[in-house]
Amino acid sequence: MRCPQIVYGTAWKKERTQSLVRQAIDHGFRGIDTAAQPKHYDEAGVGAAVRAAMDAGLPRSELYVQTKFTPVAGQDPRRIPYDSTASLPEQVAQSCESSLRNLRTDYLDCLVLHSPLSGFDQTIEVWRAMEAEASAGHALSLGISNCYDLKSLEALYWNARIPPSVVQNRFYSDTGYDRDIRTFCRSQGLIYQSFWTLTANPHLLRHALVMGLAARYERTPEQILYRYLSQNGVVPLTGTRSLQHMRDDLAILDFVIASDDCRSIETLL
Repeated sequence: MRCPQIVYGTAWKKERTQSLVRQAIDHGFRGIDTAAQPKHYDEAGVGAAVRAAMDAGLPRSELYVQTKFTPVAGQDPRRIPYDSTASLPEQVAQSCESSLRNLRTDYLDCLVLHSPLSGFDQTIEVWRAMEAEASAGHALSLGISNCYDLKSLEALYWNARIPPSVVQNRFYSDTGYDRDIRTFCRSQGLIYQSFWTLTANPHLLRHALVMGLAARYERTPEQILYRYLSQNGVVPLTGTRSLQHMRDDLAILDFVIASDDCRSIETLL
């Protein structure tokens, strides 16, 4: 599965979603993350930006568009994009249909389960419905988000007909930076995506080691952290609204952190 080394996240953009996503694409982002969760995401705004970029000549094949099925518990009950009284498989099908319509695309590069459900039986029932969407050509790959228990991830992986290709988690110290989950992802070839990578880690950005590396490489502390992660099997999501920060984030692909320096940063995680 192709996934860019850095992905633009679209949560909480509201009425600015379309303009910010178009700006991100125009300046080089090729991975876009969203969700069928109207209280936090505007899928239709993402879709309008994607369509405008395609109308301007960008092939759909050059974009990685990823969205999520969000269970009822994660929805605003007044704005659920599917029938909340329907069966779980019907909810998934309706949500996926809504996402394809909103995003103005025939397929998703990845359909992500926004979070595990209350029990494994329900989680695997939803996963089977997501597998059906993939088998129908509506999604090229599947993923799971907000999954912080390794045993739960392993159970899903080994019981799935189409195992997850992506794990997207908050990257912060409370979970030990998902060391065990990241190890499992590396061993099985899964892509680990991080969100809240900067917001949850101001202490890392202020750390003398990171600041020293930033000065030596003539980069920002944020670029040092993002580049370290991208060199070590992590795809960071960035949700910046700043054009300069978009440029800075994409510029992490223009330099390489030496292996000794990577080992030094690893001691902080």
